[in-house]
Amino acid sequence: MTTENLELSVSRLIDAPVGTVWKIATERMPEWWCPKPWTVEIVEQDWRAGGRSAMVMRGPNGEEMQHEGVFLEVSPGKRFVFTDAFTAGWHPHGPFMVGTMEFADEGGKTRYTGSARHWTKESYEQHKAMGFEQGWTLVAEQLAALAETKPPAR
Repeated sequence: MTTENLELSVSRLIDAPVGTVWKIATERMPEWWCPKPWTVEIVEQDWRAGGRSAMVMRGPNGEEMQHEGVFLEVSPGKRFVFTDAFTAGWHPHGPFMVGTMEFADEGGKTRYTGSARHWTKESYEQHKAMGFEQGWTLVAEQLAALAETKPPAR
């Protein structure tokens, strides 16, 4: 076990209530989960502890990254935690990280925090070099843009 901090995180204040941000975050993932021009195909999101989390991220040059894992925690309106250390049915898988998306009320707005904890210094450094901060900041901005869009008046 290491005492080294192997967590990367980003945070953003979103000008929308937690309920709105949570609903968009969980129901409209393809619209915000990847920094554009990347896209994501949701294969399955079983929103419960132990539920399967599977998706395919696609890049503008034909890159394809498959993500297979499970949810460790789903606390509606507060947080969801996922990992690639297991696949559905708790089958061990090559671990890279534990991801946490947190949603906290801050005066009627939402404090969104996305973080990734890594098992090894190597995977931490690899994620950092892949552009974690820039990518996850863009993702937070995309989520905010969706949540802060006011519906047209009728």
